[in-house]
Amino acid sequence: MDGMTAGETLGPLLRAWRDRVSPGDAGLPDGQGRRVSGLRREELAELAGVSVDYVVRMEQGRYTTPSAQATAALARALRLTGAERDHLHRLAGLAPPTGGEVPDDVPPGLRRALGRLGDAAAAVFAADWQLIWWSRTWAALLGAPDRKPPRLRNFARDTFPAEGDRPHLAHWPVTSLGPQTVEAAVVSDLRRATGSFPDSRRLAGLVRELAARSERFAELWATGAVGAHQEDRKIVEHPGAGPVAVDCDVLCDSDALRKTVILTPAPDTPDEAGFRLAVEPPATTAAPERSTRRR
Repeated sequence: MDGMTAGETLGPLLRAWRDRVSPGDAGLPDGQGRRVSGLRREELAELAGVSVDYVVRMEQGRYTTPSAQATAALARALRLTGAERDHLHRLAGLAPPTGGEVPDDVPPGLRRALGRLGDAAAAVFAADWQLIWWSRTWAALLGAPDRKPPRLRNFARDTFPAEGDRPHLAHWPVTSLGPQTVEAAVVSDLRRATGSFPDSRRLAGLVRELAARSERFAELWATGAVGAHQEDRKIVEHPGAGPVAVDCDVLCDSDALRKTVILTPAPDTPDEAGFRLAVEPPATTAAPERSTRRR
């Protein structure tokens, strides 16, 4: 891509991104009598730590080779997503920044959304399939994950266990109805993660570990497939409710590659009844209140 092409594309994009960021979103006072809904050029320059003339020349296509430092600062000031940030770097003739370590955080908005799922069993996994959050219903259906060491709470390790090893994410048997499909999906998803987080030591270590101990993993890894794990159907052998069939849906965000896994039974089926038996605490009889009056 030559500089002229980059400049002609970069200017309109910067203006569009600036227009969509409100002063409130950027931590600035809204003020009265504003003629624009987004950020002014002066405000963007202040947030990014560059001159106003720098912003003007970039938006007008007269400056097409910003430094990596200035480009990263503009991406932060404009509150770009990971994909938009990478696009901005490429238009500026720069390599997108590497992803660093796999993030283990769960954004507050995602927590709130998961809290409104009702009685669905939900959990959040990091890009390397490390379990980082689970709901009360998830723990009731599969067993409390916090009984296991944090390092072992990893779905990829459970999918390709060492010889003689037992699964760690569930305390009782869980059978996938498409085990070969799940294996291929997990491997292709891990390869996708290595593209987003090439500098992650944890992810690289996990891939080396699985390849060394599992011929099946090494075979699938050698295919070079890149993809995402999206759905499955599982049978949970719950000790109190018997076998419960659940649909497993996987939702993945585009930046951190977090995976939200949701387990639900088909409605109006024996599986739904078994699911409720497994996750709803048994009714208890309240103890009689003690009187504090002296007799």
